[in-house]
Amino acid sequence: MQSNTPGRGDRRLHKLSRRARNSIELYLIMLPVVVLIFTFSYIPIYGVLIAFQDYRPGVPFIGPDARWVGLKNFREFVNSFYFDRILRNTVTLSFLNLIMGFWVPIVFAVFLNEIRGGRVRKTMQTVSYLPHFISAVVMAGFVLTFISSDGLISEIAGLFGFQIRAISSNADAFKWVYVITNIWKGFGWSSILYLSSMASIDPELYEAASMDGATRLRKMYHITLPFITPLIIIQLIFAIGSMMTSNTELILLLYNNAVLKSADVFGTYVYREGLVGGRFSFGSSVNFMQTSMNFLLIFAANKICDRLTNFSLW
Repeated sequence: MQSNTPGRGDRRLHKLSRRARNSIELYLIMLPVVVLIFTFSYIPIYGVLIAFQDYRPGVPFIGPDARWVGLKNFREFVNSFYFDRILRNTVTLSFLNLIMGFWVPIVFAVFLNEIRGGRVRKTMQTVSYLPHFISAVVMAGFVLTFISSDGLISEIAGLFGFQIRAISSNADAFKWVYVITNIWKGFGWSSILYLSSMASIDPELYEAASMDGATRLRKMYHITLPFITPLIIIQLIFAIGSMMTSNTELILLLYNNAVLKSADVFGTYVYREGLVGGRFSFGSSVNFMQTSMNFLLIFAANKICDRLTNFSLW
């Protein structure tokens, strides 16, 4: 005789179905983002095939007319004069940007969170966000004007008796110009993540700390920073995972032939050889190698952070 009582599996399936119905609005919100990522991030992966070909525009990626060359493009790049310079410049610029710029939005957000005056806080937020919304072309124009031979920096240095030649043509100074510009443009926008995370901290924690006599610095160190540590670790993993990806757009707008030995990175080389030079297969192989390095870095960073802090992406 069979029982009409639903089994454990049926109850679990019914529970999952009810949870899915209750979350239908969230799924609909996610749908445009999923479609966007799939269309522009996953479908183009098919084009990586030309890195292993001698590709000619108009010829199908797969077919009898495709010219497969294996790892020829990769060997050509690794054995070229530019490989060491590009790898060194990319690592140098990304490392300086990580060391000098990663902590800036964190410190800014922590201290901004301590400001109680609404008007002052909003003003500082607005001023710090503005560079993010300024076009990279306009931003680069400002910077090149400031560092020119008759620019603002040279004029200020002249007032103190220093003579500074055009910084824009100084290969040794380029990396500092790039890093400072990158930080200036992005630290305010990056701080939004940390500020939104701090907004969810229970105010009673701060009140209890104040009753125990804790100063503002102690509250920041013992309450605010531990609460946003998981977010900091995740952002650090992403930053390490993009070490081989410099801000190519900004570099292309700032660099010139005089600073090429310090400014040439993976992105600029792909642009110069792959797009301008019309070597699409070679450019794709360089880009594929760059992406593979980033994958190894983010995998290693995730493993190390998981072991040291118990926080990771997966």
